[in-house]
Amino acid sequence: MKKEYLMTPGPTPVPTDVLLAQARCMIHHRTPLFTETLLSLIEDLKYIFQTKNDVLIFASSGTGAMESAVVNLFSPGDKVIAASNGKFGDRFIKLAETYGLEVIKLEYEWDMVVNPDDIAHILEKDKDIKGVLVVQSETSTGILNDVKTIGEIVKDHPAVLVVDSITGIGAVECKTDEWHLDVVMTGSQKGLMLPPGLACVSVSDKAWEAVERSTLPKFYFNYKKYREALSRPSPQTPFTPPISLMVALREALKMVREEGLENVIRRHAILAEAVRQGVQALGLELFAPPEGRGNAVTPVKVPEGIDGGKIVKIMRDKYGITIAGGQNHLKGKIFRIGHLGYFDRFDIITTLSGLESTLSELGYPVEFGTAIKRAEEVFMENPL
Repeated sequence: MKKEYLMTPGPTPVPTDVLLAQARCMIHHRTPLFTETLLSLIEDLKYIFQTKNDVLIFASSGTGAMESAVVNLFSPGDKVIAASNGKFGDRFIKLAETYGLEVIKLEYEWDMVVNPDDIAHILEKDKDIKGVLVVQSETSTGILNDVKTIGEIVKDHPAVLVVDSITGIGAVECKTDEWHLDVVMTGSQKGLMLPPGLACVSVSDKAWEAVERSTLPKFYFNYKKYREALSRPSPQTPFTPPISLMVALREALKMVREEGLENVIRRHAILAEAVRQGVQALGLELFAPPEGRGNAVTPVKVPEGIDGGKIVKIMRDKYGITIAGGQNHLKGKIFRIGHLGYFDRFDIITTLSGLESTLSELGYPVEFGTAIKRAEEVFMENPL
């Protein structure tokens, strides 16, 4: 028998109280009890997003939220900037192209941070650009892009700024209103500590103006339908919602409130630093550059001569620790340790112990306890 540890950047572990909340008796979605649940969720999500804007909840994964932004904000032929330094930046490009937008691609190597100056230069020359699409926390590479600076650049331009913070919300600062972010999104299986199935989107006044101009077809993901349903005397959702997930989300957000958002973000920063210093103590090289390292996931370069696929397989099958491999052209070249959501110091220590054993089994020289010692030092220097 072995205990299982889920150390991926999504899905992430779900707290026991959140799991149990899904087992409560089903309620109907056209009742006062559900309305009270929905309104409570929206207020707590505004706290998480640090916004006074509308927050909409969809039954979908994060990709659904990304698609919802494209179809609600733009019209066929609209010109948008899409910045990509990873798989999910690429996804924004593909979504925009699918719906017939004219995409100005800012493509970077996957170990580089998006340069806000590149966006500024394009916007200065072209007032016809309708939107800027960017990922804050790039799950595929662990890179954190500077959406705060990008927000300052875009706020005085007619374009709306759309931010994928699917692995950012709850792990790093994302001050939606203060940073002038027009549409921000996350998914339930990340920092919200739920199973997959919910997506949440904040929509600014500037974004609502774009919604009014949009002519792209939309039905289920129609922002206007959701806003209208919320404005009724008895607020509700326009379609049948995933009730049990929403009840569970209320429990998860209660936990975030109790810990305090600032403390949640601080915890993620400490966990990330412990992983980074732990793997570096083993002589391993981090993938993300120092100026762009986020708190959700730590990508590590596979040592020369080691099979990256076997690292993931042995960790999972022998030690019960599920980490993530590289995606697309990085498959086999990096592995990713997630620490987003319901994690504490002992999850990190256990994972680093399993990594030491795995690397040693694959022939990489390991002095046992090296990574664990350094991680424990980080935790002692930064009490949680």
